[in-house]
Amino acid sequence: MKIAKILAWLGLIAMTIALLNGFINGSFTEDGSMIINNPWGIVSLVDLYVGFILFAMWMGFREKSLLHSILWITSLMVLGFFIGSLYVLVSLYKSQNDWLTFFLGSRKESLLNSQNSVSK
Repeated sequence: MKIAKILAWLGLIAMTIALLNGFINGSFTEDGSMIINNPWGIVSLVDLYVGFILFAMWMGFREKSLLHSILWITSLMVLGFFIGSLYVLVSLYKSQNDWLTFFLGSRKESLLNSQNSVSK
């Protein structure tokens, strides 16, 4: 789990630097129009949002509160994998070195209990 935490920290740091660079040195409207006018820019955006949707499904699945799910997912759609990295990092620390808790979140106990009742 230590490697996962290091990777999540690196992702968070890289995204922080990238976002700051974009906000400081770029123009969202000018640069965005260049991306939309480029076929590979469209491919990149579709790829990005497919990834957002898949990641958001995992976030929504593992969160106990609908409000928390909505807040995390909305933030992900606005700030991208800066939020994804932060979410993974928070989830890793909350899981207390338990991979099942990390992946299943608040659903771990109910899923394990339902699995145990099926196997009896």
